[in-house]
Amino acid sequence: MTDSQAPQPTPEAQVTTASAAPVGTNPVATAPAGVRTAADVVTPDLVARLTRDVAGSGRTANHTPFTGEKLADLPESTPEDVATAFERARAAQSVWAATPVRARAAVLLRFHDLVLDRQAEVLDLIQLETGKARLHAHEEVQAVAVAARHYGRRAGAYLRPRRHTGVVPTLTKVTELRQPRGVVGQIAPWNYPLELSVGDALPAFVSGNAVVMKPDTETALTALWARDLLIEAGLPAEVFQVVLGDGPVVGPELVKHADYVSFTGSTRTGREVAQGAAARLVGVSLELGGKNAMLVLEDADVEKAAAGAVRACFSSAGQLCISIERLYVHESIADDFAARFAARTKAMRLGSALAYGADMGSLVSERQLETVTRHVAEAVEKGATVVAGGVARSDIGPLFHEPTILDGVEAPMAVCTEETFGPVVSLYRFRDEDEAVALANATPYGLNASVWTKDSRRGHRVAARLRTGTVNINEGYAPAYGSVQSPMGGMKDSGLGRRHGSEGILKYTESQTVAQQRLIPLAPSFGMDDAAYTAFMTRSLKAMKAFRLR
Repeated sequence: MTDSQAPQPTPEAQVTTASAAPVGTNPVATAPAGVRTAADVVTPDLVARLTRDVAGSGRTANHTPFTGEKLADLPESTPEDVATAFERARAAQSVWAATPVRARAAVLLRFHDLVLDRQAEVLDLIQLETGKARLHAHEEVQAVAVAARHYGRRAGAYLRPRRHTGVVPTLTKVTELRQPRGVVGQIAPWNYPLELSVGDALPAFVSGNAVVMKPDTETALTALWARDLLIEAGLPAEVFQVVLGDGPVVGPELVKHADYVSFTGSTRTGREVAQGAAARLVGVSLELGGKNAMLVLEDADVEKAAAGAVRACFSSAGQLCISIERLYVHESIADDFAARFAARTKAMRLGSALAYGADMGSLVSERQLETVTRHVAEAVEKGATVVAGGVARSDIGPLFHEPTILDGVEAPMAVCTEETFGPVVSLYRFRDEDEAVALANATPYGLNASVWTKDSRRGHRVAARLRTGTVNINEGYAPAYGSVQSPMGGMKDSGLGRRHGSEGILKYTESQTVAQQRLIPLAPSFGMDDAAYTAFMTRSLKAMKAFRLR
């Protein structure tokens, strides 16, 4: 995943792109009559309401990728503002932690209902701030609702005190408690500004923590909208603080004050965050980059695999950490698959309307567009073939690029090994299952993978051989990510820790063991000397093993 602070296109860059862009082949989605505009959505009243509590004494702004135009003037936080935000959060956290878990969970369940009832508001904001198609924006609504429901229902079970067998059964009573860490510092990226901001914060809140969040400035309104809705659902306002500003300025300050750090972004920045947290001996979770592979085995349903590849590769214009960038297809079906996949890709409708109908939207920044065009141009220059797409579409907007399929990619082309984080996928052929697994694992990353086969047992067998945190069988990414009772995260350079499931909430807590000794001490007693006591304990330990005590 790319760095959380994404630079916006300059007017000069937009002009250059527009003048150089060739005519593409993907159709443009027709905007329905009466569709809302940025001015209709981002009103002065909305901005004032959402930013009223932001700790920021400076000024900054965000922009929409659809046109490059400014959306809103926003507060900008200084290091002193970050310190103030943590002071406010810390003062409120102890009261919030003393609130019963059932009451904290009820906030999440009310938030669940509010998000679904008012989704049109946030879908507009997500589209305006990220440039993604509305259907892809709705994936964020779905993910946040699922997480709110899950932790709203299961938090009590995850956090309840647990009894454990003591060192001497019946004489030693042991209870494991879960205490909140305090104030969690969260650095959220721009690509999924609802799900990767508040979606990750929900388990932190329900486990009794306060949160100081730094969303990306360019997508801050979405995160602030979610904060506003959580407060409406009953979350104390001081428990949820937001700071805004450049990542290199605000990010280290957040790490400096936090009791735990949650970061989603690039591997390079993740290493810096981990080093800062380690220096303070505070915990950290990191979801980082990926170069995710999809394996289409010879017994796969080719038509279903081709349709699934469109979803897996081009959702949110490929700006998804678990998006597929490498397609490995068995040589016996590769030509058939490529033809079907290319036909579907070329038919994708591009658009910028705040409405359903477009199959793909815009890239988010000039940086993303530059990476995409550079990877494609270099690959073609070194011998790769463009099967579909391959061109920017400034006739639609300054940052649009067609969904692109490349064939004949090989090292040392950058697109072969580097994360593109855009609508570009490379097609490779393999001879047998062992080769496919080896190729998929031949990367420093290990975030997500996809396996397509009609044989369920075979799919599970192949999945177990892949070194990735999640594997989806006969789908690209949604089943594993959406199954929130199970953990989601990366291996190798793709990160540390997990979101979702028990790991996704317990990481925001400290385990505390409380042991009560009863009747006799764990020491010589009842007149026993040291030798008699050690003999007694030796017999007791052997007896506990014989009785299969754990």
